[in-house]
Amino acid sequence: QVQLVESGGGLVQAGGSLRLSCAASGLTFSTYAMGWFRQTPGKEREFVAAISVSGGSTYYAHSVKGRFTISRDNAKNSVYLQMNSLKPEDTAVYYCAADLVRFSSGTYYSTTKNAYDYWGQGTQVTVSS
Repeated sequence: QVQLVESGGGLVQAGGSLRLSCAASGLTFSTYAMGWFRQTPGKEREFVAAISVSGGSTYYAHSVKGRFTISRDNAKNSVYLQMNSLKPEDTAVYYCAADLVRFSSGTYYSTTKNAYDYWGQGTQVTVSS
């Protein structure tokens, strides 16, 4: 079955960095656009970043643009989120998600959580002030 497993979360001071990883199995990774979302208690899951199947197109939420970088390695069936200059408001559970691209488009990605077919279990990121 399809599995997405996140890792790399933890506790970091404001201004610090973390790199999240998401390892995918049970799917043809190179046919999925990938995204990162985050959620805090009592709030909706929100979009953070997305990347196209080839990695050539990326998009970021305004709140993280310039601080976070999404990347992927199709040979390793993995997607990453490099998070720099972390702020306390970045504290959340971070989820990776996979969106099957059902048509030929090297630039497609989605910022909408309902577009995604599979989700990981999440990894906690806590940024202390």
